[in-house]
Amino acid sequence: MVERRAEHAVKFFYSHLFWHNPGVRDLFPDSSEDMERQRDRLFAALTHVISRLGDDETLRPYLRDLGRDHRKFLVRPEHYAVVGSSLLAALAETSGEAWTPQVEKAWTEAYQVIADAMLAGADASEDPPWWDAEVVRHLQYGQDIGVLTLRPHTAFPYLPGQYTSVNTARVPRTWRTYSIGNAPRPDGTVDLHVSRIDRGRLSTALVRETRPGDVLRLGAAGGQLTFRRSDRPVSLIAAGTGWAPIRALLEELAARPPDQDVRLFVVARDGAHLYDRPLIDSYGASCGWLDVTYITPAPGRHRNEATERLATALGTRGLWPDQDVYLSGPGPFVDETAHLLEGLGALPGRLFHDRVPGAGGEHGPGGRPLGFAEWLLNRPAPHWHDPSARAPREY
Repeated sequence: MVERRAEHAVKFFYSHLFWHNPGVRDLFPDSSEDMERQRDRLFAALTHVISRLGDDETLRPYLRDLGRDHRKFLVRPEHYAVVGSSLLAALAETSGEAWTPQVEKAWTEAYQVIADAMLAGADASEDPPWWDAEVVRHLQYGQDIGVLTLRPHTAFPYLPGQYTSVNTARVPRTWRTYSIGNAPRPDGTVDLHVSRIDRGRLSTALVRETRPGDVLRLGAAGGQLTFRRSDRPVSLIAAGTGWAPIRALLEELAARPPDQDVRLFVVARDGAHLYDRPLIDSYGASCGWLDVTYITPAPGRHRNEATERLATALGTRGLWPDQDVYLSGPGPFVDETAHLLEGLGALPGRLFHDRVPGAGGEHGPGGRPLGFAEWLLNRPAPHWHDPSARAPREY
């Protein structure tokens, strides 16, 4: 019943929370667009948790990790009580006559399970809430792509292929996830590959405004796009700044060469967006086990032709049932390419990819924001930070 009125329920929740606890508003983003994303992610996370309340084996670790990661939002123990009060008020308002004393008791107990597990995770963590990291280099490619090299003030643990959430004082209280573009280095520096998104305040600040000497905040690393050593050949497929985690995997392979062949497909909307081509060419020349294929549209053609050319290229390559495949790029690209590869015989259990929460929000045709009716009838699948794959993790 509440799910059918999700829009009303979540707006009532935030109105109730901020009206009765004005100081809590300062913990949330100040832009309306960011709050719209927060609305969707809240309900998606709540649905995810409630549907798994009986599965302690997977739910409690998830909630503990979620509580540990919420420290970077400056969430304190007393906030859990006020959030619970507003959540119950929103559920009661949305449920109408179905909100009985028994239903209220069940929801009160359910929320207490959630809050207790998250608080336990926050209390038990030995990690800092975030890592401060100084920008030591900023390379810009065109108007919309930036590669930032950061030096964390303390050791920042991660594995090649993972991502981190990022915050800058230029856009307070807003965090976005970006893939780490290198394997761990002796000096501890990390590269972030950032593609500027239209109306994306944080990505614009990182690409166009951030300078060496600025300090960013990094959340704990996460993600499952880490290399699994096996006796099977490997295909790496990257589109756009999805190249960043694939580059990190390639650095790891160059340091510890595999026994099997590796095929690398790099997809870009045009030649200018192959910003790391000199490095890729050097790997192709020096690594006998690596075969490189670039995919771009023909000169003067629409950028969508790149994905059509990729489909043709993948279709002409065989042995997909034998391959471990690592995919990285925009969410729709990953979904479409995974579906195509399964049709070519690739095994779903050997297709590895992450769905990193994007910075662009939910938009309809032409890049315009979805209206409420469109959102309701064809609701996008929102993504919230899933910290279950925190670094370091071995396979």
